[in-house]
Amino acid sequence: MPDIKLYSTPLSGHCHRVTLLLNMLSLPFEATEAGAGVRQTEDFARLNPLRQIPVLIDGGHVLTDSNAILVYLVKRYAPDSHWLPEDPLKAAEVQKWLSRAAGEVRFGPASARMVKQFSAPEAYESALQISAKFLPQLEQHLESHEFLATGRATIADLACYSYVATAPEGGVSLTGYPAIQRWLARIESLPGFTPLPALPLPEIAG
Repeated sequence: MPDIKLYSTPLSGHCHRVTLLLNMLSLPFEATEAGAGVRQTEDFARLNPLRQIPVLIDGGHVLTDSNAILVYLVKRYAPDSHWLPEDPLKAAEVQKWLSRAAGEVRFGPASARMVKQFSAPEAYESALQISAKFLPQLEQHLESHEFLATGRATIADLACYSYVATAPEGGVSLTGYPAIQRWLARIESLPGFTPLPALPLPEIAG
């Protein structure tokens, strides 16, 4: 039985993607609240000098960066699964969307949500512009694909899901993106899915 501990907070999309995979792989874990106060402690800094979450501890291994944690969990506990294909082209597709999760998704919908919900010191207008450019591209891709990288769900879908699903909480509307909405529903129908806690919707941008 794995001995897994996850430092996280319930409202973080970065933590949510890791929680989703742990649940979908049926891996038991201990969730430890790591709010801002915890992250400022020296004990936490020894786990992650950047003082960021999530942090996953598996036995004697300490893992940081949510996308890196996703890769580790699949390679460690589900190496022959659909979550991260061995095929070079399919693996490259997964990596492409992991990069989009760390790029356009992080600095678009995620940033807008952080500003609106948590008063994060980020550029809201820039987040709206990035979202307005990225979401039509995502919509076009999903018009002909059920999932992002392959014909089945991969860690790329989990990495992108949380902040796209909660885009309206940042004032970014998903109205007019039916393919994205169908993709979100497909993720939500996967065994082990658990939603992020809902936050109040601000005025929709545009």
